[in-house]
Amino acid sequence: MAILEILNIPDERLKQVSEPVEEFGDEHRSFIDDLEETRQHGPGAVGIAAPQVGRFQRIIIVDVSNTRKPVPNHGYMILVNPEIVHWDGYEMGREGCLSVPDYTGNVIRATHIRVKARDPFGKPLEYEMEGFEARALQHEIDHLDGMLFTDRVVSRRTDLFQRKTYQKGGSKKK
Repeated sequence: MAILEILNIPDERLKQVSEPVEEFGDEHRSFIDDLEETRQHGPGAVGIAAPQVGRFQRIIIVDVSNTRKPVPNHGYMILVNPEIVHWDGYEMGREGCLSVPDYTGNVIRATHIRVKARDPFGKPLEYEMEGFEARALQHEIDHLDGMLFTDRVVSRRTDLFQRKTYQKGGSKKK
């Protein structure tokens, strides 16, 4: 496995729309292993999308197993070709991103979603989720469509904030 380089703003490749995965072979699953290792290496990363490492395929990883809300949640998910098929409710919440390391921002997202996807072997999946889990998934799916949370902040003047500085390995600097 390998830690992949994360693309950061203002890299224009982050605006590229990703293609659906059609081949579910060993190379595909090996890439997913590298993507997961890269997510784990990031400071407090809940999710990661393939375009963030320069691979423009519809693959995301979300791990909400350590979050308190909502309980229960689906924990660790690898979703290939995810598609939100239903959403309901809206709520403002703070988001950060591995590709936007210096800022966080307030973004309006749906509070309840239903998602269809495939697992790394191509098997169909369907999830209903709400709260933080739904927010995290919507954030990662945005990457597949060439969008960052900074594209969704209501006002760059009042809803974009300088991020605290992190050391390697995810611990905060004091």
